[in-house]
Amino acid sequence: MRYQSYFNTAIGLLTQYKGAQPLVHYLKAYFAMHKKHGSRDRKIIAHLCYTYYRLGHAVKDLPVEERMRIALFLCNGKAGEWHILYDAEWLAGWDEVLENRLAYLQKRFQTFSTLSIFPWHTALSEGIDAEAFAVSHLLQPDLFLRIRPGKEKTVLRKLTEASIPFRSISDTCLSLANGTKLEDVLAIDAEAVVQDYSSQQIESLLKQINLNPETEYHLWDCCAASGGKSLLAMDCFWHWVLTVSDIRPAILRNLKERFDKAGIRNYQSFVADLTSPAFQWPQQTGIKNFDTILCDAPCSGSGTWGRTPEQLYFFSEEQISIFARRQKQILQQVLPHLKPGGYLLYITCSVFKQENEDRVQELCDTNPLTLVDQQLFKGYSQHADTMFAALLRKT
Repeated sequence: MRYQSYFNTAIGLLTQYKGAQPLVHYLKAYFAMHKKHGSRDRKIIAHLCYTYYRLGHAVKDLPVEERMRIALFLCNGKAGEWHILYDAEWLAGWDEVLENRLAYLQKRFQTFSTLSIFPWHTALSEGIDAEAFAVSHLLQPDLFLRIRPGKEKTVLRKLTEASIPFRSISDTCLSLANGTKLEDVLAIDAEAVVQDYSSQQIESLLKQINLNPETEYHLWDCCAASGGKSLLAMDCFWHWVLTVSDIRPAILRNLKERFDKAGIRNYQSFVADLTSPAFQWPQQTGIKNFDTILCDAPCSGSGTWGRTPEQLYFFSEEQISIFARRQKQILQQVLPHLKPGGYLLYITCSVFKQENEDRVQELCDTNPLTLVDQQLFKGYSQHADTMFAALLRKT
């Protein structure tokens, strides 16, 4: 009866959760108040909650209990311990192949379709397979490592010695099972960076920036967040003089710790709300104009919802325009600080055209900018995030 108890606990949590905070924080607070749950209990209950939200907007009219059964059916190749929740007909339709489980479900529930998991298919960026992208939310993305320059042999040796399975995507990119513990095996940020596969591919645009290796260049990562793109840029070209900013002071404090581990110390940082019309360049920051501005813009995050499926469940299409306006405000603030001949690298982890191609088109139409290249990194075929990036040059 333990698994029935897990199921009932998860149903209670889902009934109370309204999406106001990330699911991980909601569950952490619950478990802190209910010490009776051991580590295995917490893991299974959390897994149930995340599995539920992987259904996205499909069959939302059904009761929570029924949706949970559907979610477990779709997200698990075998019934295992959950067989107690299903009748014989359900169990007879349980096939290890996901496509077969989807076909069974479509026969059993006429209102179910794969596109209903992610229903905004008409708003997607060009080139995204709407059905494949929707189905990808039923699977948890992998964990990806980017090996830092010169650390390739060290990282591979340490992983092998620790018997940690991995798959080589490239000479510097490794795929591992999500949840793999690496802190006691690798020097994270010094030897390897935890960074999604699609995020790593931003390197292909960074390398299109025309740089003289004998010259010093100024780079501003204006929405730095955890600093992953800054680390990537510095590994591509160490001659950058780096400036980072973010709206959150705590983020910049965490970023400093990360940069220390990575050996990046010669940089300046400041707190900035780039959506505010009152934004002024801080006096203590000497450099005001940059050869390259990296804008990893706040966005819907829709390309990463495989990792945070609760965001998929609670999202409404009206929010796309809100994010698009925020991106426009930020770009209007940063473009005056881009030197003539300089580069703007615009990045989102969104799959929506309004945040991606439409934003780039408007930039080119209203500013002295020329599009060098833009790419959509369709990570759903690699158990990774989906991202968009565009490199523009100021004329």
